[in-house]
Amino acid sequence: MFRRLPRWALAMPLVLAIAGLSGCGSGGSATSEGVKEVNVFAAASLTGTFTELGKTFEAAHPGTTVRFNFGSSATLAQQITQGAPADVFAAASPATMKIVTDASAASAPVTFVRNKLQIAVPAGNPAKVDRLQDLADPKVKVALCAEQVPCGAAAVKALGAAGVKVTPVTLEQDVKATLTKVELGEVDAALVYKTDVIASAGKVRGIDFPEAGQAINDYPIAVLAKAPAGGPAEEFVDLVLSRQGKDVFAKAGFEVP
Repeated sequence: MFRRLPRWALAMPLVLAIAGLSGCGSGGSATSEGVKEVNVFAAASLTGTFTELGKTFEAAHPGTTVRFNFGSSATLAQQITQGAPADVFAAASPATMKIVTDASAASAPVTFVRNKLQIAVPAGNPAKVDRLQDLADPKVKVALCAEQVPCGAAAVKALGAAGVKVTPVTLEQDVKATLTKVELGEVDAALVYKTDVIASAGKVRGIDFPEAGQAINDYPIAVLAKAPAGGPAEEFVDLVLSRQGKDVFAKAGFEVP
C-alpha cells in the first residue's frame, strides 16, 4: 500500500517553482535586460558633452537612466578605489586613471579625446591680459586648478614650459570652479580648458598661447571591474567612442584622436 503524503509535502514542489520564477525576475543589475541605471563618474570638463550623450543613450535604451557624478578626476578616482558604486570612469588625465587601474578597479582604458588649455578672461578683459607672461604680474588676480587635479597639472606644465611663475589668488578643486571665478569677476584670468571657455557661451573670452601645446591632456575611459551595470556600461562606452560621440566632442572643442 502507498502511504498518504501530508498536504504540505504535496504543495512544496509548487512553492519551490514559484520561488524559482520569482528569483529569476530579481537582481535587476545582473543582466542587461534588468539594468535600470548606469552610473558614470566623469571629469568636470565633460559635463556638457556627457550630459548630451547620456540623453542619447537613454533614448536608445528606454527604461534605463544614466546618472553622472562630475568632479575632479582625482577625487572621483579616490571615491572609486574606496568602493563607490560606479560603472564607468572617464578621467581628464592618464595619471588619474592610473589610480584606478593600479587598484585593479579597471583595466584597458582607452583615450577618447584630448584637451588643451586657454587663458580665460572676463568678456571685457579689464586687466588687459594678452599672453601667458601677463599672468606673472602681481596686479593680475589669477585662478588656477589645484596641482593634484588634471587641469592644475597641465597649468604647471605649461607655465614651466614658458618659464613663467604665477602666484594664484585661489586654487580650485576642478576646472568648472576655476572658470566660475572668472565668470563672477572675482579674478582677472584663469587657466582652464578650451572646451570650458566654449561652454561658457560668451561669459568669458579665451586666449590661446603656444605653450598650451606642451600640456595637452589625454582623456581615458574604462568600464570598471565591478560595474553593476555590466553590458549597458560597455554600451555607453561604445557610444562615447562612436562616430556620433566623436562629433559631439569635436563640436565642443575637444581634439578627437
